[in-house]
Amino acid sequence: MTITCFIRYQIDPFQRDAFKKYAENWGRIIPRWGGHLIGYFLPHEGTNDVAWGLIAFDSLASYEAYRIRLKSDSEARHNFEMAQSKRLIIREERNFVEVVDGTFGLPSTLK
Repeated sequence: MTITCFIRYQIDPFQRDAFKKYAENWGRIIPRWGGHLIGYFLPHEGTNDVAWGLIAFDSLASYEAYRIRLKSDSEARHNFEMAQSKRLIIREERNFVEVVDGTFGLPSTLK
């Protein structure tokens, strides 16, 4: 079963560009340690202080192994430290979800 770690961030809306850089950094780091990065998402319209990150794993055990490997990565540690020192992230929530078969990645049928 594939699970997805769904991360909801409450960010400082005045540091949107810095959070974007933080997310872009994860684009290099996450795949090399076993995470399938679905993507990071910034607010565009409406609420201006909520962002999301979605990372898929083969199992919860795969996620746990990834977290251990991540701690040994100097670029990952630097990225965490940068976010903390700039106080980009006010709050972070993690939920683990699984896709409902037949509902993910369906293209539009509008003609």
